[in-house]
Amino acid sequence: MNYLAQSLNISNEGGTPTQIQGPLDDSVSTLGGIITKALGFIIPMAGIILLFVLISGGYDYMMSQGNPEKIKAGQGKITAGIIGFALLIASFLIIRLIAFVFGLGGGIF
Repeated sequence: MNYLAQSLNISNEGGTPTQIQGPLDDSVSTLGGIITKALGFIIPMAGIILLFVLISGGYDYMMSQGNPEKIKAGQGKITAGIIGFALLIASFLIIRLIAFVFGLGGGIF
């Protein structure tokens, strides 16, 4: 019995067999497919985290009341968020470029 199969054929007595498909398609059978599926989740999640980091840094900056330490903390959060976002975009573009060079993907964009 195949309990964890992605495609399962169940034959009825005297009837036509019924095929049940799993939630994963054929693109997940390779490491590249897993990474592609993961990027579809990771990049939007990173954007949401970036939004919260920028909101938190802006809030700290606005509520600093002229305190230099709190101003630096707010600016540090905003700077870290922007640098993290730039690194995320750069890593995404490098991965797409490598996939294009080795013929693993559909193109750079």
